[in-house]
Amino acid sequence: MADDGTADDATHFGFDTVPLRDKQGRVNEVFRSVARRYDVMNDLMSAGLHRPWKDAMATALAPSKSRAFRHLDVAGGTGDIAFRILDRGGRRTHVTVLDINGDMLAVGRERAGKGDGRYEGRIDFVEANAEHLPFEDKSFDGYTIAFGIRNVPRIERALEEAHRVLKTGGRFLCLEFSKVDVPGLDKLYELYSFNVIPRMGGMVTGDRDSYQYLVESIRRFPPPGLFAQMIEEAGFRRVSWKPMTAGVVCLHSGWKI
Repeated sequence: MADDGTADDATHFGFDTVPLRDKQGRVNEVFRSVARRYDVMNDLMSAGLHRPWKDAMATALAPSKSRAFRHLDVAGGTGDIAFRILDRGGRRTHVTVLDINGDMLAVGRERAGKGDGRYEGRIDFVEANAEHLPFEDKSFDGYTIAFGIRNVPRIERALEEAHRVLKTGGRFLCLEFSKVDVPGLDKLYELYSFNVIPRMGGMVTGDRDSYQYLVESIRRFPPPGLFAQMIEEAGFRRVSWKPMTAGVVCLHSGWKI
């Protein structure tokens, strides 16, 4: 298992280099600042494409409609993935939403309460760290994380924890931004990312700097092949990835066998 690092260890925060011990606090402040407008900004930034991307993740998971299915959605505070999984599963599907940021979880709890009772008893919200999951070994049938793993200071530790809490036969799915693989479109996407998204974030949320960080964090995330290798090193098998929308995002998959 990866160690916890020392006081001298450094990591990246966007394009900046920061002490490893400081990154989580900085990430927390980013999401505390944008929590109330987070889903609105997702619609604006992606022109609504984040919705079919998330639908694809929930469809790939395919929670059982007939048997109990216990699922963990990490870094999913606002409930966007969790509600999709509950809608596709049976009445015995239960989702635990885990997020390190209490402001994001507060949004998710509010949304769950507006679900006309269909989520009652089927969802709970836990404030905790992806690197130190507060669950026993082999607790869950599925694990998802959407657009969150690049914000984790120790990605290797989060992957190891995902493997630990999954039951044998459980599936890991990660939706994350990737690298556009269409010549010409890649340059346009780069211009849009660095010139439009931070300005849009400033206008909608009043926090341009947070969206500057989020754009930079995408560029620092490992390419699909390297991330797949990290998933395998955490113990997963039958690892694969599927690029979507010209490679803007990838859906990564692995199984605990």
